[in-house]
Amino acid sequence: MIYIDNEDCLDQSRNFAMEEFALRHLDADETYVMFYRMYPTVIVGKNQNTLAEINHAYVKEHDVAVLRRLSGGGAVYNDEGNISFSIITKDDGESFNNFERFTKPVIEALKSLGVDAKLSGRNDIEVAGKKISGNAQFATKGRLYSHGTLMFDVQLENVEKALHVNPLKLQAKGIKSVRARVTNIREHLRQDMDIESFKHVLLESIFQTKNIPTYTFTEQNLAKIKEIQQERYQNWDWNYGKSPKFNVKNECKFPAGVIEVRLQVEKGRIVSAKIFGDFFATGDIAEVEKQLLGMPYTQEKIAEFLCTIDIAKYFGKITKAELESVFFLENS
Repeated sequence: MIYIDNEDCLDQSRNFAMEEFALRHLDADETYVMFYRMYPTVIVGKNQNTLAEINHAYVKEHDVAVLRRLSGGGAVYNDEGNISFSIITKDDGESFNNFERFTKPVIEALKSLGVDAKLSGRNDIEVAGKKISGNAQFATKGRLYSHGTLMFDVQLENVEKALHVNPLKLQAKGIKSVRARVTNIREHLRQDMDIESFKHVLLESIFQTKNIPTYTFTEQNLAKIKEIQQERYQNWDWNYGKSPKFNVKNECKFPAGVIEVRLQVEKGRIVSAKIFGDFFATGDIAEVEKQLLGMPYTQEKIAEFLCTIDIAKYFGKITKAELESVFFLENS
């Protein structure tokens, strides 16, 4: 296991580019660990509708960056008081969606500091019923990363201001606001420390040594990282994308995540399709959207189509019955 030191870079577009470079180009048999902080930033999941997830007026007025990550899951607000961790490793075929494996060393480190943390739901770490971490994963070509936030000392009042949190999620938690659902790790420490000291405790706990093996990027590495940063994470089309016209908009929350279907139906056939959500899956949802084009918009045809695709690949733990039901909810 090797540590990638990003030198506390606060530009998250660069941090994401480093993470992706490590995933795709470093030793495929090695495991790498990254930590990163950032300037105020909203990060949306790979399959989410960015404009629906953010408070556009707030992020514009307060110069909050908006980025899309490669992994699924929901939108999060981060600032310098959050430290995120990323574990980049070989995909053994059993680790995708296994958040317990990747959060365990972090939870053990938190417990050593007096924080009674535990994995909750599908991908959160909580303390006393409040969220301190959300986690997500991405897999490609035999490699994966599992990354997560650690809200150490975040400006929590800005979380709700920057995001448009789906009411379906709050209803599922039985709470009225996102602020009531989150807490900072610093409030629960046995002994206070700053975020840099906290990072060192995490590192030494994960590596079980004070002598941390560290990877140093070469000039060629850095050139490739810059290319990834510019082509993806500084690209408006990637971060926002284009919202399609639609006359069918259905949305539902299931245990494995929220699914939103937007279709443009003309003369009984689907001419435009977009599927959003915070589900975790390995496949590219655009492949499903493309196959829907030209299909008659009937429950029978949609059901037949869903029998032909690998639902687990594209939608994770969403079931066929759940997916079919979203296509034919009462239109809103």
